[in-house]
Amino acid sequence: MPTAVLLSGGLDSAVLLADEARSSDVHPVYVSAGLAWEAAERAIVSAFLARAPLDGRVRPLVSLGVDMRDVYAATHWAVEGRPPAYHTPDEDVYLPGRNVILLGKAAVYCAAAKLDRLVIGTLAHNPFPDATPEFRAAMARALSLGLDRPLQIDAPYANTEKAEVIRRGAALGVPFELTLSCMNPPQSAVVSPQSALHCGECSKCRERHDAFVEAGIADPTAYASTTHLR
Repeated sequence: MPTAVLLSGGLDSAVLLADEARSSDVHPVYVSAGLAWEAAERAIVSAFLARAPLDGRVRPLVSLGVDMRDVYAATHWAVEGRPPAYHTPDEDVYLPGRNVILLGKAAVYCAAAKLDRLVIGTLAHNPFPDATPEFRAAMARALSLGLDRPLQIDAPYANTEKAEVIRRGAALGVPFELTLSCMNPPQSAVVSPQSALHCGECSKCRERHDAFVEAGIADPTAYASTTHLR
């Protein structure tokens, strides 16, 4: 079944795209919301799509936008580019309505493109209210009704830990250096996205590095700061 894949440029969605491309034609969808790190994400997404082993089953990137800067305060860390520190718990890094916006806009694209399946890279133990099976089921029903077209919303990795996603990506030959899991990427990550440079100081960098350690796979990520790395 042709499938739309929400592709953020992060490690999880990159592996998901490669995984889905093994069995179906996929439409990668990037949704911009006006957040501080998006220029770096878009640059690395382009580099990833040009080099990843996607078996010729991936359509050109679909870039959509829903500007959330009229909802999030101008001083919000995701707008200002002042991310939570390295050891901040995941529960404290919440963007209200994030998956509502991503799924809603992508679903309208799916209806226009006559796609009946949309997937998102939610992982196990995601603590946020818009990452639950109940939420996805409710969204799928509401969007199917509102768009007058059946839509299936799946999270194939919802019961998978990040370390296992890394192992899966390694088996698929995913170029991890062309993924970006950082909320404050240095400017060079935008200028020269041959290898995504990470700040090494935010909680997303911590989550990424710890997962490589747990997976038993060498972390190929370039970090501007290595103070916290183990």
